[in-house]
Amino acid sequence: MAAPNVRSISSFSRNISVVSSPQIPGLKSGPNGTAFISSGIRDLDRILGGGYPLGSLVMVMEDPEAPHHMDLLRTFMSQGLVNNQPLLYASPSKDPKGFLGTLPHPASSKEDKPTAPDPDQGESLRIAWQYRKYLENQKNAIDDYSNDFDMRKPLERQFLSGRPIDCVSLLDSSDLSIAQNHCATFLSKFPRNSSNIASIGRIAIQSFCSPLCEYSEKESDMLSFIRLLKSMLMVSNAVAIVTFPPSLLSPSSSKRLQHMADTLLSIKAIPDGDKELEKLLTGYKDINGFLNIHKVARINTQVPVILEAKTFSMSLKKRRFLALECLNQAPVDGSSGTSYGTSGSCSSKSGALDF
Repeated sequence: MAAPNVRSISSFSRNISVVSSPQIPGLKSGPNGTAFISSGIRDLDRILGGGYPLGSLVMVMEDPEAPHHMDLLRTFMSQGLVNNQPLLYASPSKDPKGFLGTLPHPASSKEDKPTAPDPDQGESLRIAWQYRKYLENQKNAIDDYSNDFDMRKPLERQFLSGRPIDCVSLLDSSDLSIAQNHCATFLSKFPRNSSNIASIGRIAIQSFCSPLCEYSEKESDMLSFIRLLKSMLMVSNAVAIVTFPPSLLSPSSSKRLQHMADTLLSIKAIPDGDKELEKLLTGYKDINGFLNIHKVARINTQVPVILEAKTFSMSLKKRRFLALECLNQAPVDGSSGTSYGTSGSCSSKSGALDF
């Protein structure tokens, strides 16, 4: 199998042309000529400083006790399909196309549409209504880039029919040549050779090191595949997200995979019936798990993103929309000790901090 022609690029710079005012849906300009696509979770986009940079590799460490890495995949895939971005999905299942039926649908803006106030209710209500209408208009503008997804409602057929979707089963593969060929063919459609971006690709690979795959014992082959995938991404207008269970790898291989990630996340289950944790965490019963951010992509810059927090609670807002909240340390009952409570949204900023 012939490997694709990949240019050698240093770790300090990438072949990224300056992107000015992207005209295609789902693309946003960032600093230093970086372009972002949405993760499919608005809170995560804000925390990461805009989303996932084009040409980057996102890796998510799974927790065997928490399936929430699937939510990160689902929202990532749905956001791409809503923005009509080609998708490659690979998983260790016999029928990977079946996973498309679990993707969430974007929430309708009509549900929160403000209604005009009664003229007899006074000037203050009229001003409040105008302000809410302004916020609604701002939200609609954001929808061109990212959406809130209703995790209880499946993605409608109109976003699946006729869309460029390639599904690959890793189950019966004795090696990674099939997956490698699919990735190379897919990424060849999105070359980064000018500032004009015609299309954006998304790759989602689920449970990459699953023991269900025959190649799961060939750790050197898996490392080579991720290394090649990252090289191809660096010269492509695409983003790949790969989830893997680190506990099934040797410590050295797990560390190498983590090192190769541009953005590194991990999922952690929340223990059931943990009375001590319940006392420390506000809204404990609504929390599904934790998201840890270990590394944030740095493209065309040596200045990292400083996060206000690295651990976030994952919950379903209104039992439907995936939301992330900071875990802040605060005294309990006036004591000088610390405990964890959830607060509102967190953002990111630039500064000198190593991950």
